Amino acid sequence: MLEPGETTEDGEREQEGELAKGSPYAVGSSATEPPGGSRDSGRLGEERAYMSRSDVQQDVTDTGTQAEAVLETAEEAQYNTPIDAEEHDEKSNVKNSTATVKILLVPGGHVMTMAFAIGLSVEEVKHHLASELKVPLEVLQLSLNGRVVEEQQSLMELGIRPHSSTQMEMTSSDPSSYPLRLLRLPEHDSMPDVITVRVQKEEGVFKEMVVEIERSQLPKPFLGGYRHRLTGVEYHHAANQTLLKKRPDKGVLVYSRSTQTVELKSKLQQCSVNMSTQMTGIGCYTSCMNDKLVTPGKYITAEEYHSKRLKAVICLQSYARRWLAQEAVEQLRKERTRRLAWFEMQDRKCKEEKEEQLRHRRKRWLNPQSREDFNLLYHALEKWRIEEEQQINSTLRGAERKAALCSLLDQETQLIAAIGRHHINVEANNYDKIIRNFLNKCAAPHQWRTSSGRLLEMDTVHDVRARELKELYNEISVYTVDKQQRLSYLKKLKKTVEEHECQLVWDIIDLIDREMDLMSREVKEHNLEGLRKRICTLFLQYIKTPAFNPKVVKLLKVHKKPSQLKHNMFFCHGCQRYLCSANFDSSANGCRSRWCRYCTRLDNIARSRDEDSLYKSILRRLRTEEHRLKTEATIPFLLQVEDIRYLIEKVWASCSALNGSRDLYNMVFTRWERQKDWSPWNCILLSKEETSAHTQVEDIHEAYETTFIQWVEQKHSMARQHFSKNPTMAKHLSF
Repeated sequence: MLEPGETTEDGEREQEGELAKGSPYAVGSSATEPPGGSRDSGRLGEERAYMSRSDVQQDVTDTGTQAEAVLETAEEAQYNTPIDAEEHDEKSNVKNSTATVKILLVPGGHVMTMAFAIGLSVEEVKHHLASELKVPLEVLQLSLNGRVVEEQQSLMELGIRPHSSTQMEMTSSDPSSYPLRLLRLPEHDSMPDVITVRVQKEEGVFKEMVVEIERSQLPKPFLGGYRHRLTGVEYHHAANQTLLKKRPDKGVLVYSRSTQTVELKSKLQQCSVNMSTQMTGIGCYTSCMNDKLVTPGKYITAEEYHSKRLKAVICLQSYARRWLAQEAVEQLRKERTRRLAWFEMQDRKCKEEKEEQLRHRRKRWLNPQSREDFNLLYHALEKWRIEEEQQINSTLRGAERKAALCSLLDQETQLIAAIGRHHINVEANNYDKIIRNFLNKCAAPHQWRTSSGRLLEMDTVHDVRARELKELYNEISVYTVDKQQRLSYLKKLKKTVEEHECQLVWDIIDLIDREMDLMSREVKEHNLEGLRKRICTLFLQYIKTPAFNPKVVKLLKVHKKPSQLKHNMFFCHGCQRYLCSANFDSSANGCRSRWCRYCTRLDNIARSRDEDSLYKSILRRLRTEEHRLKTEATIPFLLQVEDIRYLIEKVWASCSALNGSRDLYNMVFTRWERQKDWSPWNCILLSKEETSAHTQVEDIHEAYETTFIQWVEQKHSMARQHFSKNPTMAKHLSF
């Protein structure tokens, strides 16, 4: 929006002749009036015709007083000028008069409105337009009324009159490389190219003047302003659109040292206090008892002073550098100490892990509790038997050898019997724990996590029923209660099972009545122990029946409906029974075992006596690491313990690929190429210390020799051939 102050300043500058003496291009707003009556009427007609052709008109009435003052000043200056001087100025300033030229960019259709001096040549106009559009001068072509104009012609020779308006077309000779387009589109500007200002000259007399607006690329500075105390309206100082007039070069260097240095002058001054001295002379004696002999000190030259300062600086720098060096050495010492402590901690951690593994393994030997613990015992028994047999075969012959073998067989039989007895005791001790866990799972509510991570729980009707049966079983299984409380538990149990009618319910009721009758006859507690165990056993069977406890269906290994088992049954060649598929093991090579898990475990105890806890720990560590590196990892979770055993024993020969160590407690499966996912054909068996170094290798072809790489690739080919038999693993193969 054009501000009133800007219009007034532009008018004053044009009246003073600054625009004509400055740049040949019109770079500001203009509002002129020819110095004559006929010209005034002709100019007014041109302004009105030009105003009818313009796209945007705007009436500015707020600047009436200022514009009127400018016009009066201009008229006085024109009318007070002598006639001969006016004619001379008119002749000399014809070429400097401006005209409005609209440049139509073909084929874009954009219009550029500018004011040029009519004395300019077409070449100068093209040079200005080339700088505005950022294109070479050679590709621009100007046309007037469909005819290409020559560069030597001026705008006045083309028929353009002063203060008139015309339209020219501009094209590019190379539109593909240098298209003509505005650097700033007109729609982004809120100010029109030309506005009409209505100025009041006299009372009741108004004059319309055409003012051309220049769009400056630079933002106008904020020059401050005023704020109305009552209304709060802000009035800003207006900035001028017209470029400042350049001062003429006077040929004198203004910014120089001579102009900035004051001229020195010598001047005598008289002290305000008079001083006098007295010395010994003829007729005058002056005592010298209190005189002092003052001798000048050593004179220090500028070179000596600067050399002294330099020595002080060097001394200061030496102390500072010494301190910095001590700090650097101390930092290196701390880092070295920290690194050695880290190495020591890692060694101690490895030793502690090894000792913990051996301690845990020894604890499992001495006090086995789980099935894997007993497999470990049988594995140790088999190793002992093999060592004893080898020693007997190497030292004895004939009848002595047979007698020693018979004695070894007797010892083995006794150890197996001892392990079996311990196994029976452990199962008896763990039976109650297994039952408690089973009942807790049945009575557990449904749980899930929300999107915010909050854990929600919900109880259904089946959950409430399972929880009631669990509490009732806990009450019935407690024998150390008084007689009245025991009778209340039995009555509650009888009332609960009477809801259904079947042979199991009738047996439970019969046993409850029998116990109540014996308790009324004052039978001792230890004589009722067997009867109470039978009641607990039958009630547990009642709880495991889906008709009485629907929640137990999810925990049963085999469904009770034969229709669901018809297509999911397999024949076991060991126990000669048809069992569910869940009772058979399967490996990653796609082959299903012909024996059930019970027969396989029994055959392992009797024959091979293998122990898989070590391979399970390796598989568990592998899955944890791959899940950390990639959440969508699938292949490690498809492998079973038998597959890990095959990879370690058959493919990698149960030793580290680098140093040949056979300590399987310290072995880890890691990626061969860390950029690819883990698979049996992209893995390597290393120790824990070697794994940390191998994971930092960027390119295996630069870190390892060609022979070693070919040996590892051969291992991968063996693994790929073994696991290609399984369709699920085959789709992950990449040949």
